[in-house]
Amino acid sequence: MKKKISLLTLGAALIAVPVLAAPGLKAGADGNGIVTRAEAQAHAAERFAKLDVNKDGKLDASDRAAKRAEMQAQMFERLDANKDGSISKAEWDQHAADRDAKRAERGEKRADAGEGKRGMRGHHGKRGGHHGIMMGRADANGDKVVSQAEFQTAALARFDAADTNKDGKVTAEERAAQREAWKAKAGEWRAKRGAAPVAPTGE
Repeated sequence: MKKKISLLTLGAALIAVPVLAAPGLKAGADGNGIVTRAEAQAHAAERFAKLDVNKDGKLDASDRAAKRAEMQAQMFERLDANKDGSISKAEWDQHAADRDAKRAERGEKRADAGEGKRGMRGHHGKRGGHHGIMMGRADANGDKVVSQAEFQTAALARFDAADTNKDGKVTAEERAAQREAWKAKAGEWRAKRGAAPVAPTGE
């Protein structure tokens, strides 16, 4: 008998995605590669509106759950090739094969570009990496809810940190320097975590 995967069980098999990640406006609004503070602020407002699924003016667990459900439904729709409301083992295996092929292709492209391997997890070994940490920091009052004001404040704080010469613009060079700083901090954090605790001397 053909094996089926229901919509309810599919979610457990999907790769977790940090739904609260806030990607930067790398090319600038006009595509010149320079991001102004005004562009960063506008982008943050646009991003917040997309993340605020229930449109209540805040980001919380209900938004994350709704976004996750939406993504799972979209994934199910993509996998259900014959649109019969269920996913056969053949459809699931085809999805896995396509995914592996795409990963291999990306790996070859990175190898050709001289880049090292990159895993699925973020800089700190957790899904979401520094973006997840930044969202945690955006919750200034610790109520597990991120308001639009908190979201904007966090976004502009990231912009200001990247704008090293304080000219109100972030260039590609400044973004590259910020990435290197993040990598260095991540390396220090991993080194601290990997350091063996000092055994007591008993004296």
